[in-house]
Amino acid sequence: MNEILNRESLKIVVVDDSDFSRSLIIRMLADAGFQVVGEASSAAAALQVIKEKKPNVVITDIVMPEVSGIELTESINQNYSDVYVIVVSSLSQEHVVLEAIGAGAADFIAKPIQSQQLVDSLEKILSQMNKE
Repeated sequence: MNEILNRESLKIVVVDDSDFSRSLIIRMLADAGFQVVGEASSAAAALQVIKEKKPNVVITDIVMPEVSGIELTESINQNYSDVYVIVVSSLSQEHVVLEAIGAGAADFIAKPIQSQQLVDSLEKILSQMNKE
């Protein structure tokens, strides 16, 4: 894909079992000019949305019922290797961050999420994608 991606063309899916957190992230993304193509409250639902919407980036929480965001990240990397994952969590101990990165996350952002931090992370991913 040699097409240059920008904020408007980047397709993002947001995964968090908290409706409040999900809507907060979606609002931050929309305010910054990013396109959210889907959302999910569980890893199982997220995999269905990813299959249907073919996003470039998935932003996921770690602590979710049944399947964690770490396991979701591993699954995305195995089945959708061209999809970048940003893990967000209130668990920001070093071992959790390392586990997320080890699972294939492109970035880790501690909650409460700062809008600028989210934008910076996505801009980094955009820059990397446009070099590929």
